[in-house]
Amino acid sequence: MNSLQRVLYVEDEPDIQAVARLALEVVGGLMVKTCSSGEEALREATAFEPQLILLDVMMPGMDGPGTLRALRQRPSLVDVPVVFMTAKVQPQEVSSYTAMGALGVIAKPFDPMTLATQVRGLWGEHHA
Repeated sequence: MNSLQRVLYVEDEPDIQAVARLALEVVGGLMVKTCSSGEEALREATAFEPQLILLDVMMPGMDGPGTLRALRQRPSLVDVPVVFMTAKVQPQEVSSYTAMGALGVIAKPFDPMTLATQVRGLWGEHHA
C-alpha cells in the first residue's frame, strides 16, 4: 500500500481551512491542496491527483454531496476515497453520507493535533 501523501481539502470557511491545512501539513506532513468551493475542486482536482479528498458538507453553491457526485463523473477521480467533514453527525446523517459513497465522516469541530491521524486511519481502513 502506498502511504497517503496528497489530500484535496474543500472548505468554504477561511478560518477552518487555515487550521485544517496547518494540522494536515505541519502536524501530519501531508501535501494539501485547498479549494474554497465545489466548483474550484472540480477545476483543480484532476491536475492535483489527490489520494484522498476531504469535503465540507455545507457550502454555498455546490454543497459537499453535490461536489462528490460531480467528482465521481471524472474518470481519474472515480476511485479516490472521500471523507466528509461536518458538524452534522447524527447517525442518520452519517449513514446518508456513507450511502453516497463517502469513506467516513470527521466531526467538526475537529482536533487539529489529531486530524492527520484520523485521516490516515480512514485511509488505512480503505486500503486494508
